[in-house]
Amino acid sequence: MEIGFDHKKYLEEQSKYILERVNNYDKLYLEFGGKLLFDMHAKRVLPGFDENAKIKLLHKLREKAEIVICVYAGDIERNKIRGDFGITYDMDVLRLIDDLRAYELDVNSVVITRYQEQPATNVFINKLERRGIKVYKHRSTKGYPTDVDTIVSDEGYGQNPYIETTKPIVVVTAPGPGSGKLATCLSQLYHEYKRGRSAGYSKFETFPVWNIPLKHPLNIAYEAATADLKDVNMIDPFHLESYNFKAVNYNRDIEMFPVLKKIIEKITGEEAAYKSPTDMGVNRVGYGITNDEVVQKASKDEVIRRFFKTQVEYKKGYVDIDTLNRVKFIMEELQLKEEDRKPVTVAREYASSYKVKNCTEHCPVVAMELPDGTILTGRSSELMNSTAALILNSVKHIAKISDGIHLISPVILEPILNLKSKNLGIRNTALNCEEVLIALSICAATNPTAQVAMEKLSELSGCQAHSTTILSRSDEETFRRLGIDVTSDPEYPSESLYYNN
Repeated sequence: MEIGFDHKKYLEEQSKYILERVNNYDKLYLEFGGKLLFDMHAKRVLPGFDENAKIKLLHKLREKAEIVICVYAGDIERNKIRGDFGITYDMDVLRLIDDLRAYELDVNSVVITRYQEQPATNVFINKLERRGIKVYKHRSTKGYPTDVDTIVSDEGYGQNPYIETTKPIVVVTAPGPGSGKLATCLSQLYHEYKRGRSAGYSKFETFPVWNIPLKHPLNIAYEAATADLKDVNMIDPFHLESYNFKAVNYNRDIEMFPVLKKIIEKITGEEAAYKSPTDMGVNRVGYGITNDEVVQKASKDEVIRRFFKTQVEYKKGYVDIDTLNRVKFIMEELQLKEEDRKPVTVAREYASSYKVKNCTEHCPVVAMELPDGTILTGRSSELMNSTAALILNSVKHIAKISDGIHLISPVILEPILNLKSKNLGIRNTALNCEEVLIALSICAATNPTAQVAMEKLSELSGCQAHSTTILSRSDEETFRRLGIDVTSDPEYPSESLYYNN
């Protein structure tokens, strides 16, 4: 992989500017935009970026920082799914707490925002409190967003309980957008000033990148990633007026800035330190770009990947037609085609040429481009599905093992197939990717060839793959863990509604 981003320089710049903000206040409430951990979007569009850069930065500041996690009660109630992990937001909060603790970071509490006694939310609160996690309940803010006098009063932010914190940096994060991070920060500012303490607010930003062009593919890729939120990048008019510099921001921040500025000024009783929404953010990503050509290509590849992802989400009913059309427009804006993703054509051509008994109209085939540029395929069979076949074919190729050599003994496979069909009553007995890898690891204990193949799995990280049918959640998760970026055509492998791969 060609590197286009200096991760070390970025961390140095970002931490330096955060500490500068902290020095201006007794306490800084730092809203984290995007994902705190596993920011795979940033990793894909900025080759060289560490997906855990934010958490590693906080680890360096752990003596000065503590974490507050926000989650919107409505997202818990409707079981909103975090797409990259396939888990609900409430489960993601638990995962986030575990991951933060693993980095020796102090998790202060969880804030349930816009709480209205929702039954599922109450169950989640009980679960947290009975495991020793502090929980605060914030209801909708009276008067928000226009009646500033009511918002900044005992009827507005004053109705929320004050979150007791002890460190100078309070990081406010969430499983996803719309979780109430900003409202939580402002509510805390109100309570801090009522207690006579000087507190500030800032945002830890990654995208859009304010100091590169508006139509740079990196910023356009951000629009594709947030198409469901209807985010649109714009030139920040407040920044242009104040500094005569064209800074890029997005519509929600720009639209909210006048109200946000008034709220902060009402809380503090003095003119806001920020002259624009761009001023509020700490975003040094642009200074970490070392090869713009590499970043542009990676960003265009990400837009294509997002288009496939959105098509699948539309097929599953997760997004509306406007979101799909938005990403389609972005594809056209950058003059991109589905076939620009190399494995796509190979997978489709193999699927259309291969005919098997009982193969549906959409024959499951996966193709993947390996580090040496070779594109290999895997197809579904009665023994294993297409993803499992592809992984075995790939590690054989990398290890230079002949196609005629079986890596997994039938002695291992047969009991697994019998277990699935006879004991567990599973209709589709074909082994999935995870099951085949477990079988391979068992064989590796006694088979040196299988051991050599196992050792090559790490070389699949960063590979690009495409499936002619929608993958199961299990196979998607296995590919994610292997570091493989996979896309799918928006077609199911069979007509089954429940028993679908």
